[in-house]
Amino acid sequence: MLLTDFDYDLPPELIAQTPVEPRNASRLMVLDPRRKTIEHRRFYELADFLNPGDALIFNDTRVMPARLIGERAGGGRAEVLLLKRLTGDKWEALVKPGKRLKVGATVRFGQRLKATVAANTDFGGRVVEFSYDGIFEEILEELGETPLPPYIHEKLTDKERYQTVYSRQQGSAAAPTAGLHFTKEQMEELKARGIALGFVTLQVGLGTFRPVKTENIEEHIMHREYYSLPTETAQLIKETKARGGRVIAVGTTSLRTLEAASTVSGIRAGSDSTDIFIYPGYEFKTVDALITNFHLPKSTLLMLVSAFAGREFMLEAYAKAAAAKYRFFSFGDAMFITGRL
Repeated sequence: MLLTDFDYDLPPELIAQTPVEPRNASRLMVLDPRRKTIEHRRFYELADFLNPGDALIFNDTRVMPARLIGERAGGGRAEVLLLKRLTGDKWEALVKPGKRLKVGATVRFGQRLKATVAANTDFGGRVVEFSYDGIFEEILEELGETPLPPYIHEKLTDKERYQTVYSRQQGSAAAPTAGLHFTKEQMEELKARGIALGFVTLQVGLGTFRPVKTENIEEHIMHREYYSLPTETAQLIKETKARGGRVIAVGTTSLRTLEAASTVSGIRAGSDSTDIFIYPGYEFKTVDALITNFHLPKSTLLMLVSAFAGREFMLEAYAKAAAAKYRFFSFGDAMFITGRL
């Protein structure tokens, strides 16, 4: 399969710059890949498409204030985007300007925090080591900014709008955006209807948003990301399957976690890291349905949903969404794929 097989035209004005209020007022495109039907609804109507006995699985990761703006030792602005902690005070990061931040370069962020470039990474990033005065997490909370995607140009007035209402495990460089549509009230209403809620953690890093640069997509190498699947969530999934309910992933990060933790004999609890790359031809083991946003052209996430619902049907749905003026990407509208091919 070629990278161009996953391209589509998107008018720039359809890229959502701000979130809607309330969260669940966004539009919802409902897709049935088997019957090839498309329905246009609102996210607060999601329960109309769920059944008692279904289980929604959420990624409860929380976005770090991972974007640090500082000054290089030789003068000039520098940016460090933290991806994941390695050991001690060493972090994997993306840096700007890359040509100026070679091994040994230093960046200072105010008076209490300094980063030294310790090594290069295989993916064009850097390993940076911090020295600081105080408690690192408190300093990061004070100096760091929420790392919004580069296609969002509006300033976010409320930082919590780039967090899900159920976020709790800090460590991500980006939000699991499908979950941004849920309100606490809607989640309680779903539970009252007999729909189970379970949680996993995948710390979103470079693997999720790194662009594909190989024309043959099978040559693309994903970056490893940490995940955790609690015993109670694994048990919930087993019980859901046993009673004939659907395991519904809320977002591609939840789906990747569940599939990474799955074997042909079932799901397994525990913590690990995954570089799972899902594209058409992949055989799903656990996830039966998917709630997701609209993804970038030529992205690994568009490949994932194409594996789930069929590439041609997915591209048809994207074309109809653009024609109907849906809002795209992180702060955009949602899609519910009711089953897989």
